[in-house]
Amino acid sequence: MAKIKTTFFCQNCGSQYSKWQGQCTACKEWNTIVEEVIQKEEKSDWKMPTSGVKRTSKPLRINEIDVTKEARMNTQDEEFNRVLGGGIVPGSLILLGGEPGIGKSTLLLQISLKLPYKTLYVSGEESQQQIKMRAERINPNSANCYILTETKTQNIFKQIEALEPDIVVIDSIQTLHSDYIESSSGSISQIKECTTELIKFAKETATPVILIGHITKDGNIAGPKILEHMVDTVLQFEGDRNHVFRILRAHKNRFGSTNELGIYEMQGSGLREVSNPSEILISKKDEELSGNAVASTLEGMRPLMIEVQALVSTAVYGTPQRSATGFNAKRLNMLLAVLEKRAGFRLGAKDVFLNITGGISVDDPAIDLAVVASVLSSNEDVAIPKDYCFAAEVGLSGEIRPVQRVEQRILEAEKLGFSTIFVSKYNKIALKNPVIKIQLISKIEDLVSFLV
Repeated sequence: MAKIKTTFFCQNCGSQYSKWQGQCTACKEWNTIVEEVIQKEEKSDWKMPTSGVKRTSKPLRINEIDVTKEARMNTQDEEFNRVLGGGIVPGSLILLGGEPGIGKSTLLLQISLKLPYKTLYVSGEESQQQIKMRAERINPNSANCYILTETKTQNIFKQIEALEPDIVVIDSIQTLHSDYIESSSGSISQIKECTTELIKFAKETATPVILIGHITKDGNIAGPKILEHMVDTVLQFEGDRNHVFRILRAHKNRFGSTNELGIYEMQGSGLREVSNPSEILISKKDEELSGNAVASTLEGMRPLMIEVQALVSTAVYGTPQRSATGFNAKRLNMLLAVLEKRAGFRLGAKDVFLNITGGISVDDPAIDLAVVASVLSSNEDVAIPKDYCFAAEVGLSGEIRPVQRVEQRILEAEKLGFSTIFVSKYNKIALKNPVIKIQLISKIEDLVSFLV
């Protein structure tokens, strides 16, 4: 009998140690290092299936490599396609993370039921009957989706070899275990081994694999950090369980941009794609209220109109509060300092609260002008007309700086019915006969004269 080999892993970051110690030197966490068995089996009568497109190991000149067969697979979900960069790449490994109950399993089951390809949905968390009940609400007539409840990778690969699916979905990677590793499911070594087996299968057979991953209390993918390096794409499903809207982002994508955004609405029949995000990011109100301004921003290639809300009030305590939700608090402090220095507004003794509606976080500097406008509106208690919007960056000297792709922002504002958009005087605009009025300003004092 072979000697059992063990080693010590940090359950937080995946660092390996030869002996136990109280604190992980990599992530500085205490009591996260545990002992795991890493002895692999020497022999096995099971072999990984290699049906499908077999990849050659012969070196080729780069100009000889044929990429015509690597057409992306359409998921029939425009939001999912957009975030991935146009669809699923054959042989890729996609990792989807998100909080418990946010809708990860619902999203992938819905996509599996829509796909025109033979799909194997492997669940280690729910029974076939439970999945069937959820599928009845989404798409009960799907004939291409097969459900398997199994956690042992060797058994999963046997079923894959018999079924030969075009796409494999695993829910979730933390529930799988391999006979090659003697640790329990969800441990560092099991996650690494199971992911390695799935990567080998995906690359050898050109079959894409989509994994669901649990997250820690800090919002990171549970398991070793190397897991995110091993896969091709890391997606994050975000949102508040108390609200109906969900946001899909790409934190890593080897085959496309990481700036794209997918928005869904949670309904009783599944997740509805939101093709016009401005409908959920701008509140519908009949009367004009102070402290509200609309900004034109970009997420990847998609223009969005978002609402910025500000509240300025007299500080009750000695030190005024500065709070920002969905916006960088340090940048808010900078903009308030510019207002005080260049426009003469005394905000040093007032509380300032800022909120980006819709539950999204924005780091586009083009919303600076809308932030300044909303703060001015709340401070003076003067409402900004609801058909005004803003798209410009504010510099430290109070100048209004140009932003990229301003014409795309203007066209989106025009499409949504806005009458006036405030942009930098230094933007080069080549639009001919726009319906919307383009108000050019060069310094922050110009904005004050328009609004106050």
